[in-house]
Amino acid sequence: MTLAPERPATTPATGTRLVDHFEHGLDAPICLTWELTYACNLACVHCLSSSGRRDPDELTTQECFDLIDEFEAMKVFYVNIGGGEPTVRPDFWEIVDYAVAHHVGVKFSTNGFRITPEKAARLAATDYVDVQVSLDGATAEVNDPIRGAGTYDAALRALANLRDAGMTDTKLSVVCTRENIPQLDRFKEIADEYGATLRLTRLRPAGRGADVWQDLHPLPEQQRELYDWLVAHGDGVLTGDSFFHLAAYGDALPGLNLCGAGRVVCLVDPVGEVYACPFAIHDRFKAGSVRDAGFAAVWRDAPLFADLRSPQTGGACTRCSAYDACRGGCMAAKFFTGLPLDGPDPECVKGNAADALAAVEAGTRPSPSQDHSHRGTVRNAPVPVSIGRRPPASPCDESPVGSSRDVPALP
Repeated sequence: MTLAPERPATTPATGTRLVDHFEHGLDAPICLTWELTYACNLACVHCLSSSGRRDPDELTTQECFDLIDEFEAMKVFYVNIGGGEPTVRPDFWEIVDYAVAHHVGVKFSTNGFRITPEKAARLAATDYVDVQVSLDGATAEVNDPIRGAGTYDAALRALANLRDAGMTDTKLSVVCTRENIPQLDRFKEIADEYGATLRLTRLRPAGRGADVWQDLHPLPEQQRELYDWLVAHGDGVLTGDSFFHLAAYGDALPGLNLCGAGRVVCLVDPVGEVYACPFAIHDRFKAGSVRDAGFAAVWRDAPLFADLRSPQTGGACTRCSAYDACRGGCMAAKFFTGLPLDGPDPECVKGNAADALAAVEAGTRPSPSQDHSHRGTVRNAPVPVSIGRRPPASPCDESPVGSSRDVPALP
């Protein structure tokens, strides 16, 4: 079953742009991200939520059901379930079934290790569910240093299982980095091979991603390469509205082209805390808890959301000719790089953030409010190689020491 497209129409019959309505918020989010658990069998270097260990206070199964009841009453179209790795929760499949039975669509992200042929068949037979399989390199040499040893093979195995089970529109989800931008065509080929839709998202300097953002975020010339590639591939590739900052190059990309934080999107974390943005899991953007008054009350009444829905000044960016296109860029990217929220995006394609970034003092950038990272060795943790290392030109060039080839994969 395929959910409706991620991109809302931009101009209804009245001629009033939907983006103008969205800017002031909606009665319910179009979609929301729901992190079911921080538990994860991996330790990806760019993990937004610093996942690894389960929070012992995460919502119970019944609390999850109650939350879905609220979503249904509010007519939330779908939830984007993530983590951590959501499939490691023993009640994951119960929660999915309950959501579908209560008219709430589910789109969940997975590293693929638990998508067996049997689970794939179950998903293919379940109405109103989409699956996003994460892959951050079109080759194991690029992917596995980011996501962990054996994760490339696991993702392709999951894609094959879903295809063979009859899933017709699986998503292949890629976080764009300077290592994989040269592989965009190959990602599209992989997606086509497995009957999937390619979905590209932006690397944010949040969670553990803050530690590697400086080394991994696309270079300026790669930003242009990415923009041109997205324009050329049009509606054949999804972006989740990740790249509206690139609209300053010229024509806007398909999608909202607006920061939807607290307006049309938000995040619910494993313990029921509600944040304005899936990419800003920090106390600064915490709006309340579903355990206090329920989700609807937080969405409707939280002072943080009221502030985000009020007219924004745009700061110095309003003097830029591209402001109407990029709207100042990503709130989370600015916050976690130490830039003011009314300043330019750290990857501003006009170069307006360069001086501001250079002026940010070492040690002053906000740190994640929570860290659930594994404390010890993790199977399928990123292999011990440096970011940016390229495959050897020949087998003889491979160092005989420090090999990670014997790192065991999950069964």
